[in-house]
Amino acid sequence: MDGHKLRALVVDDSAYNRQTIAAMLELDPGVEVIGRASNGKEALRMVFDLQPDVITLDLEMPEMDGFSFLRVLMAKKPLPVIVVSGHAERDHVFRALELGALDFIAKPGRHIGPDLRTIQEDLLAKLRVVRRLSVVRLLQRAQHLAEQRGERSTLEVPAFDSGRYEPQKRRGPPLGVLGIAASTGGPPALQQLLCALPVTLPIAILVAQHMPARFTRAFAARLDKICSFQVCEATDQQELQAGVVYIAPGAANLEVDAGPTGVRVRVRPPRGGATIVPSGDLLFKTVSDLFGPRFCALILTGMGSDGREGAELAKRLGATVLAEDPNTAVMPGMPAAAIDAGVVDSVLSLEELPVAIQRFADACRPRPEELPR
Repeated sequence: MDGHKLRALVVDDSAYNRQTIAAMLELDPGVEVIGRASNGKEALRMVFDLQPDVITLDLEMPEMDGFSFLRVLMAKKPLPVIVVSGHAERDHVFRALELGALDFIAKPGRHIGPDLRTIQEDLLAKLRVVRRLSVVRLLQRAQHLAEQRGERSTLEVPAFDSGRYEPQKRRGPPLGVLGIAASTGGPPALQQLLCALPVTLPIAILVAQHMPARFTRAFAARLDKICSFQVCEATDQQELQAGVVYIAPGAANLEVDAGPTGVRVRVRPPRGGATIVPSGDLLFKTVSDLFGPRFCALILTGMGSDGREGAELAKRLGATVLAEDPNTAVMPGMPAAAIDAGVVDSVLSLEELPVAIQRFADACRPRPEELPR
């Protein structure tokens, strides 16, 4: 795609939204809108006739909705897709990401409204990602998630209620902590990883996933239903417990500190001038301060370098640092930044990471000679 304008196809059943999104895209001199479609069926014809490089997609449409469109597109001609979603469709967004969509932008409701500038900036930022991503990896991730869903169905792994996490129910303090930083491509990667980990791991898992604030609770609820772990959107002063995954709220940072009864989760507002919230760097720094060698920092797919500084500090304090292989990540920027800093112990594909995490968790268990007699 380098060397020519990015060719965009806009798919939305609202004529107003099609016009507005097309106008936003064309504010970028490197983008050309080559078509507009009102439903998935029309969009599929345009995909093969016009050969776009990127697609913006509404999910709720007549004749053929966005989910059906994504299934056919990814099977026949995989392309980067950015979902344009209202907050009422939060759970739908994650279904779309599972099917191979790259990312999403949030609009206030069914139609694009007054806070146009915020939506515009977000959309153009997502578009700049497209030239650097691996579409093949998006497709492979969607296929792997489909296989996982099939295995869970066969094994009758139970689905859990999104409200089943009870802060007062004690599961015991963790022997170690896994901290995860992720951005573009992160939600499906996290789902694949967490569903591949055994719930018996004696560790707590804290996640800094870059995501709009009003979507993180729906994301946590979806993971809670799909994975064996308890998954919750973190709240301030929760006691850190083994077997629980804490997702940072989208507009806040996730930290930990030591309280009188154990280690607590802290949810803090962003510090002045912060541009990345939640911050993987801040998460890694606060957890490694408390847990040292019993902390594992993991950097997954994403643009930029979030997690690198935190991983540098964590490494100095004896933590294990893992990174998703940039060659197999949807977006290589974040893991590559940590690798270039020389602080990563192992560079692994998403499929290989569960073994390394299991090894870390096993190392956190006390040796027989350390157990009380």
